[in-house]
Amino acid sequence: MTPTQVFSIANTVVLPMWILMIFLPKWKATRFLIDYKIIPILLSVVYVIYIAISLQSSSGGMDFGSLESVMNLFTKENAVLAGWVHYLAFDLLIGMWILNQNKQTKIHQVLIAPCLVGTFMFGPLGFLLFMIMRAFKQK
Repeated sequence: MTPTQVFSIANTVVLPMWILMIFLPKWKATRFLIDYKIIPILLSVVYVIYIAISLQSSSGGMDFGSLESVMNLFTKENAVLAGWVHYLAFDLLIGMWILNQNKQTKIHQVLIAPCLVGTFMFGPLGFLLFMIMRAFKQK
């Protein structure tokens, strides 16, 4: 399977999970997938494979010590794929965390939806929005 195909599959796998989390967060199937972290675990396996491939093909390992070095890493197809899968997995985990936290916070789902969309599209932005809402709710 080519990195391009894996990229497409990874994107396709996360989208239904986000849709379930936004529109059906309390449904049994959604809760099962959240509780057991099925999709993030699958993405983690893909990540480990592609980071290992990247490490094998890079002479001297990966250098994260400067912006220039990181930019150079992201010119390698397998490293970019690993990085993208990393984003997909961790953004999804943050979305799941938001829903789990909201069990106690009890912010209405209509207000949580923008947090989840923000996390899906822009990662930390959605997380920040939830943290702000949670802070106001707790006051």
